[in-house]
Amino acid sequence: MQFLNSRNFIFKKLTSELPKGLYYHCISHTQDVVSVAGFLAEKEKVNPYQTKLILTAASYHDSGFLYCHDGHEEASCLIAKENLPLFNYSTEEIELICGIIRATRIPQSPKTPLEQIIADADLDYLGRDDYFTLSNQLFKELLYSGLINDDKEWHSLQINFIESHKYFTKTSISLREEKKQLNLKKLKLG
Repeated sequence: MQFLNSRNFIFKKLTSELPKGLYYHCISHTQDVVSVAGFLAEKEKVNPYQTKLILTAASYHDSGFLYCHDGHEEASCLIAKENLPLFNYSTEEIELICGIIRATRIPQSPKTPLEQIIADADLDYLGRDDYFTLSNQLFKELLYSGLINDDKEWHSLQINFIESHKYFTKTSISLREEKKQLNLKKLKLG
């Protein structure tokens, strides 16, 4: 596996080809998910080989936004299947990577420890200090694309989403759950 080359390839594509209006699902979100996934893999004691699989999945997980919003996870898998063989990924490795990518689909239901890591990495921001900044970017994106109508609808959607969300890894539960609950409390206040 040529992880760095495969990551650089998709990062370049995301930087130059993502459509307008993706204020949240942009290159900085993907870079954040890759960073958090690496951190969680280390804390959860994932071996180096599996860590490369997770980091590859994190790099490609939202590449489907190049072509569509709905069903972007499957589109991301198609992009991975098309491009990862160029970087010496085997068919079996690509299938594992696609399973990890699919674990980011909402509502999340990861089945394996690797899938749990990417699920937590993708929604890590819910339990961070920059939650409201990133949440506002997602609001602008959904408003731009016509998926929501106004901030009242968005506010209600966020409360329901955070109330139903759960972290899966011990690391995310210990580092993010308390702050996520504080962010939820602030949302409910106003």
